[in-house]
Amino acid sequence: MSHTESGPTVNDPSRYFDHASTTPLDPLVLEEMRPWLEGGFGNPNSLHSWGRAAAAGVDRARIRVAALLGCEPEEVVFTSGATESNNWVLRAFSRVAVSPFEHSSAKEPAEALGHATLANDGYQIAAPEGVVDLVSVMTVNNETGARLKAPMGPWRLHRDATQSAGKVPLEVREWFSASVSAHKFYGPKGVGALYVQDADPLEPLLRGGEQESGQRAGTLNVAGIVGMGAAASLAHDRLPEDLEHAQRLRQAFLFELAKVPDWRSNGAEANSPSIMSVSFQDVEGETLVVDLDVQGYAVSSGAACSSRSTEPSHVLTALGLEPEWRRGTVRVSFGRGNTLDSTAGLARALRETVERLRTMAKRPRT
Repeated sequence: MSHTESGPTVNDPSRYFDHASTTPLDPLVLEEMRPWLEGGFGNPNSLHSWGRAAAAGVDRARIRVAALLGCEPEEVVFTSGATESNNWVLRAFSRVAVSPFEHSSAKEPAEALGHATLANDGYQIAAPEGVVDLVSVMTVNNETGARLKAPMGPWRLHRDATQSAGKVPLEVREWFSASVSAHKFYGPKGVGALYVQDADPLEPLLRGGEQESGQRAGTLNVAGIVGMGAAASLAHDRLPEDLEHAQRLRQAFLFELAKVPDWRSNGAEANSPSIMSVSFQDVEGETLVVDLDVQGYAVSSGAACSSRSTEPSHVLTALGLEPEWRRGTVRVSFGRGNTLDSTAGLARALRETVERLRTMAKRPRT
């Protein structure tokens, strides 16, 4: 993507295969946000008509997000995103165990707080040792798309549902809490939500006001929240269609990729069709990402939050993937804007790039 003084020059959206990182803002969502970005500037905690109108917009959004998650509106607290939501829950308990596959927004605070990491055998996650108050296991892994099962027990269960909300059927009522971000299902960035069955054990992470029933201080981002509600409503209505679309794209990608020797998929038996992690021998994943970008395709070498890190993926390491396979890994994540033609084109470009890089690696140096 190149930039001009007036903003970015956007490439063909059908060639964008990094939806696990972020999704484009749906035009219908933007239209619902527009009045709140222009004339509807009231503070929803104010008592006058401007404030009451804003509060009504927030209330409607809360109902729509609750419908997507399968919970009651009063169980939804708006936040800045899943990162804040994860931090909030993990900091509220002293005896916590997290899965080895968590996003960095759960993994890093858990490490900083001295929380335990659960053992695993492949994608099978073991029950915690000793007494814990909370177990945190994400629903769909952001790097590989694996749908993870959480060990059940007397502890509270927190789930990072960022990669499943709006993409696979979701029912949160069996859990203590769950975090989501709007920009993962075609909503705006900078807004998310925490589902919490019982907020009493949670001390506010942000203090300084009585917003969100005293659970989270700060003037509400009304336009963003309205946008999240609109995106949630669209995702709820489109879920069967979007799920079938992702499955077709995945099949088309695998059909073309089958012609490549020495590659492997890092998914599980139960996988979200929206995310694929594939590894190739004798190539570097970062090189593939850059080369495909030159050809107009956007993929990633892993989670966007750690894509610039030189450290190996903790997810692939936990799976026991050998270093030569880890190095040659890319993530492809499908979305509404992708087509069967662009997906087949990506797979062909990936195949040709892998073959070319392997040929170059075998040439003797002069």
